[in-house]
Amino acid sequence: MVKELARRIEVPEGVEVEISDDAVVTVTGPLGTVSRRLWYPGIEIRKDESGLVVDADITRKRHRSMVGTLAAHLNNMIKGVNEGFEYKMKAVYSHFPIQLKAAKGELLISNFLGERKPRSARIMGDSKVEVKGDTVIVTGIDKELVGQTMANIEQATKVRGFDIRVFQDGIYLVEKR
Repeated sequence: MVKELARRIEVPEGVEVEISDDAVVTVTGPLGTVSRRLWYPGIEIRKDESGLVVDADITRKRHRSMVGTLAAHLNNMIKGVNEGFEYKMKAVYSHFPIQLKAAKGELLISNFLGERKPRSARIMGDSKVEVKGDTVIVTGIDKELVGQTMANIEQATKVRGFDIRVFQDGIYLVEKR
């Protein structure tokens, strides 16, 4: 039994996709442009009349899984330039109120667990971080950069040296869009 390997991806109106000779896929839409090199041996990405097609020559398990992976990356790129990604985070504290300030390229976290030295989390790429009280909103068009920025913020407030069952302070993800 031979399964159909090709995955079809529809490209909505207002979104333009370009594929270069060295497998760099550039997706342009109303919110901006995302570019990424999507290459794997034996796998081809091509434009079709209905959108994009990701297909493999070989039917091995690794190639089937990579076809799905590349198709998912393309879907995320198209969704990013069309709608964008937004992660909402909440600052949780019990004794010492956390003070947040978005500076250029980093988020400064002051008074975490009463520490005198502020902690910082790197903001990746073109992601935007907005602080509203104890809510942090991370937005952008590249899902990987937005997710990594969110992970950097979460990791910066990781509790070390205390019992995490008692000290549950930190900045945690509460909503994805």
